[in-house]
Amino acid sequence: METIRYEQRGHLAFITLDRPDAMNAFNYEMLAELSQVTESIRINPDIRIVVFTGAGEKAFSVGADLKERKTLNEQQVKRNIYKIGEVFTTIENLPQPTIAMMNGYAFGGGMELALACDFRILAEEALIGLTETSLAIIPGAGGTQRLPRLIGEAKAMELILTAKRLTAQEALDYGVVTQIAPLERLAETTGEFADLMLSNGPIAVQQAKFAIKNGMNADLQTGLHIERKSYEITIPTEDRVEALIAFGEKRKPEFKGK
Repeated sequence: METIRYEQRGHLAFITLDRPDAMNAFNYEMLAELSQVTESIRINPDIRIVVFTGAGEKAFSVGADLKERKTLNEQQVKRNIYKIGEVFTTIENLPQPTIAMMNGYAFGGGMELALACDFRILAEEALIGLTETSLAIIPGAGGTQRLPRLIGEAKAMELILTAKRLTAQEALDYGVVTQIAPLERLAETTGEFADLMLSNGPIAVQQAKFAIKNGMNADLQTGLHIERKSYEITIPTEDRVEALIAFGEKRKPEFKGK
């Protein structure tokens, strides 16, 4: 792949947006490659956590490649908008927990990629925001829907309609990001957070994510039904039996994802 770097370290998958000279902006090639690698991860049982980040130290991603956008006709622009929305929805629906390790600027589509992830860990030096209205457009890859679900309607309206750029501390205060860390400790902080999940039963982690994500879009009784069905999936697993044995033997369980 030309615009995406992929690496697997143990049960962690790392996807790096690799156009540092363009501030990791999304052109159509990057979207196609991101779609390809995300689909391969979705069906890989050995991967338990997925981390998205950007190449270099300046930008996670500044969103759509505006240089490319200027060369596109209206039909091609619509094609790109559809593709980016499709890819980010696939990322949102990955069974594995996802972390946006935001190493720098995240604007527009870059911010929308982060919002499609389950968690966002941001470098203290970075600025982020949904800035599309300053370009006479609106967030078109899920920003108008995911941000208000994350921080509430009024705060999301404020940030989108003003195109406000947030500092890391402001992003934390608004509830947009999970944690902030100095850039030099960003990878370490992300790894420590991932380890907290990796120490737990992988099937249980995925089923808990499934129940939360799907239950949030349903009424309470439907959500409780989803939770019960997800719980039932964990009952016959080897990992559940191992957890009980390890508890009795006063040792850490060794989960195998079975």
